[in-house]
Amino acid sequence: MSKNKRNTRGYSSRKVETREVRQSFLIVCEGEKTEPNYFRSFRVPKNVVEIDVQGFGENPSRIVKIAKELSKQEDYDQVWCVFDRDDFPKEDFNNAIKNAADKGIQVAYSNEAFELWYVLHFEFLNTGIPRSAYLKKLKSLLGNKYKKNSETIYDELFNKQPTAIKNAATLLKQYDPYNPVENNPSTTVHLLVQELNRFI
Repeated sequence: MSKNKRNTRGYSSRKVETREVRQSFLIVCEGEKTEPNYFRSFRVPKNVVEIDVQGFGENPSRIVKIAKELSKQEDYDQVWCVFDRDDFPKEDFNNAIKNAADKGIQVAYSNEAFELWYVLHFEFLNTGIPRSAYLKKLKSLLGNKYKKNSETIYDELFNKQPTAIKNAATLLKQYDPYNPVENNPSTTVHLLVQELNRFI
């Protein structure tokens, strides 16, 4: 076969001396729009990173099972599940996190809502609030009407991302013992964000 034969997936001529080695992410979200819209907006070079984001209206345990099945269909470098505490049973939430770890799947969870990640771009929040309060707070912080399934929120918050990462990490450190289902508010979304940011 000719060395010049074009490979449409971009895997031809891998160069170890540069960052041309392609990385692929599978991100399986509990939400069907909010989280997928956010992660699809990341400014990663298409020739370096491939992000496959899929949203399903399922509980955390089902999300982990779906991620496992999808990961068998293609060879991904990293597989992530994104889900919230919501009103799901405590056992379901904690079991989903444990089962994901057992399967080599990483989790970006939020207790109680994904919108906590957005709020952390503006302020450190270490007191649990109702889900509805997150929406009101974001409308105030953003200075306009926050839309639940916004397709522009990533760009709107991009410059404040370092603050959100710092706040999320600080929030996690304050919990001892560490128990995701009881740690409200808390999130590990910043861990996935940091992984994606390595390629920007």
